[in-house]
Amino acid sequence: MRMAEVSTKFELSQDTLRYYERIGLLPPVNRNKSGIRDYTEENLRWVEFIKCMRNAGLPIEALIDYVGLFQQGDETLEARKELLIEQRDQLIIRMEDMKSTLERLNDKITRYEQTVREKEKTLTRLENEYDEENRK
Repeated sequence: MRMAEVSTKFELSQDTLRYYERIGLLPPVNRNKSGIRDYTEENLRWVEFIKCMRNAGLPIEALIDYVGLFQQGDETLEARKELLIEQRDQLIIRMEDMKSTLERLNDKITRYEQTVREKEKTLTRLENEYDEENRK
């Protein structure tokens, strides 16, 4: 699959794909006779993995470490697992922080809605009083 197709499929810019390859996040992508990148299924799995991990907030450095360990083979299984566990724990903390922020935003929105309702009631009462006075 060509880079443009990969870019579209994963909604990543071609510059981002080149960057991931340059810094070692993606194993080198094969090129055809014309020098155009030709992504394999394995490359696509790596792109999908990287995108998923980046969307979860994992830092590039952690992913570079993971890929480096992966390339060293099965003797790094435990180290890779530990790295993933550490990143998961950090993600849980970020999610808890985000949940707390979401609750605070929801409370603030609720207060604004209550304020608007109170102002609308006051305005309606004042309009009714005005109408009653003008009927007299």
